[in-house]
Amino acid sequence: MNHFRLFAVKFIGSLLLLYLILSFGYGVTFGSVFLITLVLSLSYIGDAFLLPRLNNTLGTIGDFVFAFLVIYFMGVGLTTGMEWFTASLIAAIGIGVFEYFFHKYVQNEFDDAHKNERTPNRNLEAQTEASKETHPFNSEYLDVDPEDFDRR
Repeated sequence: MNHFRLFAVKFIGSLLLLYLILSFGYGVTFGSVFLITLVLSLSYIGDAFLLPRLNNTLGTIGDFVFAFLVIYFMGVGLTTGMEWFTASLIAAIGIGVFEYFFHKYVQNEFDDAHKNERTPNRNLEAQTEASKETHPFNSEYLDVDPEDFDRR
């Protein structure tokens, strides 16, 4: 598993998507889109470490919320005179759709990497021990009459 390659896929995919939405739709400069994408791509750390423990839906929802907040607050800070709520919402929806498929790709990469690891073939199910004896004192092996112990 190559984390640099996965990070590059996320960065380039997010950059292209945000450039199409924010630059062509709202006139945001490439430099602002690049900085927003750089901060958004840092969420790969969460994809690498939290995604194997969570499912794809929770990861996508988390990335959508993170993308909306980052795009909105960075957009307000980097530019002036623009309504950022609608732009952030549309861009975050696009990022959410991208992240859904990116998470599937990351999970496949993790599965392929772990498939090559050698794991011992152990049956970890709990088992019980059974025997033929129904009484703790078996007269076959002891010179004791079990009837003597049953009377109190």
